[in-house]
Amino acid sequence: MSEHGRLVLAGAPIGQVADASPRLRDLLATADVVAAEDTRRLRRLATDLEVEIRGRIVSYYDQNEAARAAELVESLRAGATVVVITDAGMPGVSDPGYRLTSLAVEAGIPVTALPGPSAVTTALAISGLPSDRFCFEGFPPRKQGERARRLAELATEQRTMVFFEAPHRLEECLAAMAEAMGADRRAAVCRELTKTYEEVRRGGLAELAEWAAGGVKGEITIVVSGYIPTQGSMGDAITLVDEMVRNGTKAKDAISEVAKSMGLVKRELYDAVHRRA
Repeated sequence: MSEHGRLVLAGAPIGQVADASPRLRDLLATADVVAAEDTRRLRRLATDLEVEIRGRIVSYYDQNEAARAAELVESLRAGATVVVITDAGMPGVSDPGYRLTSLAVEAGIPVTALPGPSAVTTALAISGLPSDRFCFEGFPPRKQGERARRLAELATEQRTMVFFEAPHRLEECLAAMAEAMGADRRAAVCRELTKTYEEVRRGGLAELAEWAAGGVKGEITIVVSGYIPTQGSMGDAITLVDEMVRNGTKAKDAISEVAKSMGLVKRELYDAVHRRA
């Protein structure tokens, strides 16, 4: 072990083993401790890379992260080089790693990273959507009400947004996004990035939800374009709602129809109509 411990967050390939760097091979071969989200996947990766891991291998996943982080900090204090590696991508980004990193920083232990492929930036780059400003939102809440509230908060976010989602929840998630952000809001669904069956579907949120209804498999990353304010559009929308109400349409139905046809957020139009009233 070295005189001073060191924590290394190691990015793992998201699909193609060939994307692993020589640095990752060297690190796995020389680390004192390798903390892996899935030890079986780590051993498969090491076999594919033709690397012999001589250090101690420990599990480090969501359910044991709190207890294991404290243990690993003690190893770091003792001078060990500790590597954290997840199943794919960068530790700490919707994967275990943050808790240990925070404790190591507090203890004054050096923390560094071995960069690797990232589903977030890979999907953003190939989505065809603006990438100069973006935000990563991780997995949307699973519960319908919580998800609706979160997406409503993001409806006017002007940066491009990147999400992860499980394939069996994709249709429901995209439909909720269409409801909150508008059916025609541009988006891209990136499936199985860098793998043999990589697929990117681009279109409006409602269109993508309809496609997902047929069933989708694999690792999913969603990229959604940001909100683009339109001067005068809200006033025009209110005028149209008033006209539809005068002609006998219920206000709620008029607001929903106008918001959909004009690509506006229904909640915002509803608030604007009632503030005016």
